[in-house]
Amino acid sequence: MFDELDLSTIEDERLRELVARLLNLVDQVTADLRAAQAEIQRLRDEINRLKGEQGKPDIKPQGSGGRGSGTSNYSSEKKRFKPKGREGRSKIERLEVTREEIVTVDRAQLPGDAEFKGYEEVIVQDVRVEAETIRFRKEKFYSPGAQRSYLAALPAGYEGQFGPGIRALVLVWYFASTISEPKILELLHSLGVAISAGEVSNMVIKEQDAFHGERAEAFQAGLEASPWQHHDQTSTRVNGDNQTCQITCNPLDTNYQTTASKDRPSVLRALMGGRPLSYRFNAEAFALLEQMQVSATTRQHLHLKAPQDGTLDEASLQAWLDQHFAHLGSITRQRIADAAAVAAYHAQTEWPVIRLLVCDDAPQFNLITEELALCWIHEGRHSTKLTPLVAHHHLLVEHFCDRFWTYYDELLAYRQQPTLAERQRLEAAFDTLFATRTGYWALDDRIARTRQKKQPLLMVLEHPEIPLHNNPAELGARSRVRKRDVSFGPRTRDGTAAWDTFQSLAATTKKLGLNFIHYLRDRIAGTNTIPRLADLIRQQATELNLGASWPSG
Repeated sequence: MFDELDLSTIEDERLRELVARLLNLVDQVTADLRAAQAEIQRLRDEINRLKGEQGKPDIKPQGSGGRGSGTSNYSSEKKRFKPKGREGRSKIERLEVTREEIVTVDRAQLPGDAEFKGYEEVIVQDVRVEAETIRFRKEKFYSPGAQRSYLAALPAGYEGQFGPGIRALVLVWYFASTISEPKILELLHSLGVAISAGEVSNMVIKEQDAFHGERAEAFQAGLEASPWQHHDQTSTRVNGDNQTCQITCNPLDTNYQTTASKDRPSVLRALMGGRPLSYRFNAEAFALLEQMQVSATTRQHLHLKAPQDGTLDEASLQAWLDQHFAHLGSITRQRIADAAAVAAYHAQTEWPVIRLLVCDDAPQFNLITEELALCWIHEGRHSTKLTPLVAHHHLLVEHFCDRFWTYYDELLAYRQQPTLAERQRLEAAFDTLFATRTGYWALDDRIARTRQKKQPLLMVLEHPEIPLHNNPAELGARSRVRKRDVSFGPRTRDGTAAWDTFQSLAATTKKLGLNFIHYLRDRIAGTNTIPRLADLIRQQATELNLGASWPSG
């Protein structure tokens, strides 16, 4: 009945409006019922868990992810997809030949008048993985006069029982290929390598200070290379405790930083490369407190008692709050700390300060940077997630989504050729699009919420070089999710640092056009023929000019 209903066939305007309201109420009640059923099932599962039983298995129904299939496919990729032209060169032309072999014809099969006409070339790719056991015979001398022995040193990277090839391969398998430690052990054993599970674990997490240092250098260079950065978060369990992985990236660098929480101070710590926060009560801090809606009375008392233009560490700040503002609630105290931390981050000069963050609309990202740009794909997902019961409402959602992505395409075109006239037209078009009233309450509510985000959504008009989406950071988060699914999570501080460092290095070397395993072998063997990643980032940043619309300095 609902699928066949066409409101335009109802001539009486009041009756048409009444039917439209009834349809909205039916849709709203259905949505509430779905939410209630899901909550009831969740509570039943929790009761069963407390009784030592299992809840209902989470088995997804079959379907293509479309309307009514029961799956949750909210991707907008089909609407945004634009076919790309084929690359001019084939992959064969880009290969470097490492071995040449002549294949001969059996002369006995040739007739007497056969003439040699040259060669026909065929390119074939192959891989050879095999264990190598090396016996080093180190020269040894003894000096009676000096009364000491002189022993030749092993080549760099061969300390212990395993060489740089195995060490690099283990790191690539574990962090870039997302293979678990037991499977890596199984692979090495199948190659004839005599190695224990503990030795594999040590290769992954122990004695990695040089890599930790280069990752920190690369992150700092990446922040210096661009005034804007992508940022996203995903959960990570450390020894069973829920923590958060922060992903910060730009076209040249990706950095992973695991923090205890996902709140604003944790984001700041990640942007500071894990450094401890400092706190400062200056004019910016008090302006932020007003934006955070801290009462005028509290701000006035802070003005009187705060150490003006002085920097505090976290312990000193908490002690100062306990001494002078013990009566304040935890939310107000947290807002005071947040404002002072953001002000100190902007005031310090020891570490690069990000001027614009490209992210989703999570509240912890607000106020950290001077400017904020929101992800259009994330914003469009809100409308796609609507599940209308009535066919008429479904058509309204489809029609609005088409208009949404048409406008998105116009913004993409503006990035290629930005002009003042086009900027003004797009600003007016935004107001028109998001002033739409469809009559479907849930959709109209989503449209109104998007309209309130006009400035961060249209930041691209001021800075055409920034992307319209946060896909690079979300893809970085997806890599951590895949790693988490296979290996669950690190268990120690060293393990957490290794996860962050090598996932950062794997993503960064890929962006810089480096082979990750070649990079690892170069560093482990100490040959250092590959330049420092920070130097490569600075070199390529000059070519990309990521801060084209920002004034220098």
